[in-house]
This record gives sequence, structure tokens and C-alpha cells, in this order.
Amino acid sequence: MWNDLKLTCKRGGDNLPLPKLTPDEKMQALAKAQEMRSLRADIRLKLKSGEMTLKQVLDEADDEVVGRMRVSYLLQSLPQVGKVTSRRIMDEIGIHENRRVRGLGKRQIEALLTKFQ
Repeated sequence: MWNDLKLTCKRGGDNLPLPKLTPDEKMQALAKAQEMRSLRADIRLKLKSGEMTLKQVLDEADDEVVGRMRVSYLLQSLPQVGKVTSRRIMDEIGIHENRRVRGLGKRQIEALLTKFQ
């Protein structure tokens, strides 16, 4: 039964076969993923401690680490903001719960900065 299972990746409605990675490529991908998680955790700690501001982080939205961070994850890194508060603020501004920082529009960024000043 499981021998007939074909792993595929859905993009644009097409089923594409997943790429076959060599063990070395898998290790490189895992190392890169761990590095990204560490960098995101560092940004979250800096936000929580006040070393960085929300504006500084949003100004770096083109950066690979910041740009791929979910907005809800970013907001929850701010002092006094948890899941409920971040969800409420995102609903007020009109930001979908799965939106990433790179996908924010100018008005959404301005609204977030206004909200947290």
C-alpha cells in the first residue's frame, strides 16, 4: 500500500514531485533551517527586552529572516502582547492570521506602527 504512495508538492494547482535530496543536501537544509530559527529567536528576544523596536524590525522586511516571519509571531514577541491581543489587533487592521512580514502593505505597516507607539 505505502509503496504506491507518491510524494508531491502542490504549487499553483499542479502536483510536482518533491525533489530528491542527497544526504548532504538534507543536512545543509536542516542546518539552514536551524540557523533561521535561531536568528528569529534572537529577534524575538531583542523585541521582548526592548533592544529593538517594531519599526526597526519592519524596516528590515526585505531581509530573509524577518520577511519570512509570521506577523502574529512577531507581535507576540512584543512586551504585553500575547496570542489574543495579537489576533485582535491583526483583525482590526485587516491582516490575515497567516500573513508574513514580507507580505504586509504600507497601510498595514503604518497601522501597526501607530498601534504600538
